[in-house]
Amino acid sequence: MSSELSTSFYVSTCPDLPQIVRSVIHSEFSNNSRSAASILKLHFQDCFAGGCDGSLLLQRGDGRSAKGLKTINNVKRAVETSCPATVSCADILALSARESVIALGGPSWTVEFGRRDSPATVATAMEAIPSPNLTATQLIERFQRRGLSKRDLVALSGGHSIGQAQCSAFSARLFNGTPGDSIDRAFKSRLEKNCPPTAPDRLTNLDPSPTTFDNLYFRALLANQSLLFSDQQLLQSDLVGFVKEFAANQQTFFTAFAAGMIKMGKLSPITGGHGEIRSSC
Repeated sequence: MSSELSTSFYVSTCPDLPQIVRSVIHSEFSNNSRSAASILKLHFQDCFAGGCDGSLLLQRGDGRSAKGLKTINNVKRAVETSCPATVSCADILALSARESVIALGGPSWTVEFGRRDSPATVATAMEAIPSPNLTATQLIERFQRRGLSKRDLVALSGGHSIGQAQCSAFSARLFNGTPGDSIDRAFKSRLEKNCPPTAPDRLTNLDPSPTTFDNLYFRALLANQSLLFSDQQLLQSDLVGFVKEFAANQQTFFTAFAAGMIKMGKLSPITGGHGEIRSSC
């Protein structure tokens, strides 16, 4: 983690940065708020892939992530108009993730700035991103490798409070069976009807309120009604206490999520004279 980031990094060079980002995000979400989940996912995956350096934005992702990238590029254009060649895509992504969560009713948190952009992406870095098929042990190891605790793991998984997933991300649970899976039978039956093997790209809501950032995700977990196998793994003994805590108290979840986002946002950034400031994300 880096100590070179600062909340005052753009105070003199781009003092209106938060307002510019917030204005574009709110404008983008006025007609379609679903890109919020894509932006949050992009920030999470960028930080896990190789550090919070904007390198993941150079990767070609699925259509939903592409929608998030379109919004990030719209934010970037607005920022460039006021503060040309000043603010990195990595910083814009970090701030846009916060504003996206706030726009859907979630918590705020302090975003520090000073990240610079990676000029290229490393394909092997993608292997560090947690997949939806990981077990609890694998998830804990992946997060701890990044200096994130079990509490951070569960809290940040609450990002699945918003958005959707393609059927292909969880179809193995439905038709092949996954050892150690505790999916509710009635819930599984509904998913099988919505996600036949012939429709791998069809979208399904990640939780009961996909356009509101709340703690219903954790309540669904306790009812064995999570979409992804990796989410259901949070009910294992080392993690289930946090799930129950967040399901019982939304503000406790919000506080833990904000703390986790602050820690995650400091993962291996490029700072100082290294990297670059991209003109387009």
